[in-house]
Amino acid sequence: MSEAPERASYLLGLVGEGISASLTPAMQEREGEEQGLLLSYRIIDAGRLGVGAGDLPALLGWAERLGFDGLNITHPFKQAVLPLVDELSEDAADLGAVNTVVFTEGRRLGRNTDWSGYGRAFRSTLPEAVGDRAVLVGAGGAGAAVGYGLLDQGAEHVAVLDTDPERAEACAIRLAKRWGDDRVSAVTDLARALDEAQGLVNATPVGMLGHAGLPVPAELVRPDVWVSDVIYFPLETELVRLARSRGCRVLPGGGMAVQQAVGAFELFTGRAADPDRMARHFAELTS
Repeated sequence: MSEAPERASYLLGLVGEGISASLTPAMQEREGEEQGLLLSYRIIDAGRLGVGAGDLPALLGWAERLGFDGLNITHPFKQAVLPLVDELSEDAADLGAVNTVVFTEGRRLGRNTDWSGYGRAFRSTLPEAVGDRAVLVGAGGAGAAVGYGLLDQGAEHVAVLDTDPERAEACAIRLAKRWGDDRVSAVTDLARALDEAQGLVNATPVGMLGHAGLPVPAELVRPDVWVSDVIYFPLETELVRLARSRGCRVLPGGGMAVQQAVGAFELFTGRAADPDRMARHFAELTS
């Protein structure tokens, strides 16, 4: 009797702070199982371990020696990991952030699936809006990734606003280096920016668990504006609920969460993931 063929195996992890509730391990392991892989995904919570950015070199070294095939990197280490990789993709360099490190043949490849995850989710949910003008509220790491994704999909213009005008300016400059000064700008007047736009994206923490509220004044959420939120804890933020009640087209944060995981799975395994299957699993996990 011949032996059953050995199944390909992968050991992966997520490095970040306060990540014990992350749905990434479940999504990655289920997709691996569906594809006949032995895929194990571990949480490496820096807060619980008492480690910081200064410990990242040792942490990555240990992961390599323990046989990890790759790591997802999240807050607050996406910038700190940049000098620790051997090869940086053009998009990760543009954004100055890495959320995926692949270990292969003794090398560390730094990649970013945040922006592509948002772009994929946006196109699949609001395909008719990919060429619109949008206002992006929040110029941190998530905001930069969203702006990059919008511009890559074909947005005519992205106006960036932040409570810190200097951060908005820095984000706009970073995006303009790749996409051109005519397609992105920093703004301070939200109402005026929305008057000239067809879409609104929230990339701030306002609306997530522990940060209740609206990131913009309620009166500015017009029925003719599509609304997107990157938050998925909870999936229905106050902004998403308000937008739905006013008849806006809506893209909640779950789409980006799924699609960035799709991109990471493909980088780790070299196999195409099934986005619809992963989205259904995500819906199960959040129901």
